Amino acid sequence: MNMTRRRLAALLCGAAMIATTTSLTPTAQAQVAVYDPSNYAQNVLQAARALQQVNNQITSLQNQAQMLIGQARNLASLPYSSLSALQEQVAATQALLGEARALAYNVRDIQDAFHRRYGLADLTASDADLTLRAETRWATSVASFEDALKVQAGVVEGLETSRVEMQNLVSASQGAGGALQAAQAGNQLLALQAQQLSALTAVVVANGRAEALDAADRAAARADAKARFSKFMGAAPQP
Repeated sequence: MNMTRRRLAALLCGAAMIATTTSLTPTAQAQVAVYDPSNYAQNVLQAARALQQVNNQITSLQNQAQMLIGQARNLASLPYSSLSALQEQVAATQALLGEARALAYNVRDIQDAFHRRYGLADLTASDADLTLRAETRWATSVASFEDALKVQAGVVEGLETSRVEMQNLVSASQGAGGALQAAQAGNQLLALQAQQLSALTAVVVANGRAEALDAADRAAARADAKARFSKFMGAAPQP
């Protein structure tokens, strides 16, 4: 009995649906949604492919951005510069050399001084002239040793500045964010080394100048003594 009722209800429901569908207008029948599994799967696949393409484009843009950041880092300039400090040290050493007393670092002045003070003494020169000539040479030698000591002292005073600059440059080199910063730090370290070599050269030059003038003074003193002896003996001086 129950089975019969259920079959009857199902038949009535189906008939009602058929009647309803039949009574709809053609436009309304066209608007009824029809589920197509194969079409749905194809749409989902297309959406997944489109999403993958978008993800690939996003990844590509991220890589390009990282590359640009890296290039900008490599082209970034070093924020620290030791040029002014090194130039000041070189200028200070040059100033000390420029303060050379009695005999400057000039080829023409040296030639004139050697001709007047260190050359062969004139037989007609008086003893007072020879004495003045010897005293002038002695004063020049003493001044040259003082100049050498001043240059040495100036270089020693600049060692602290060199130490600070070297420490700052090494720190800047170790913390360099790109190739350009590392190269600039290396160039400044080379500049510091060049400045130290120039200071050492100045010390060597000043010391050599003092020793050369002292040796020239001794040679000129012997020449003066020979001239005096020859004048006393009334003979021409022997070279």
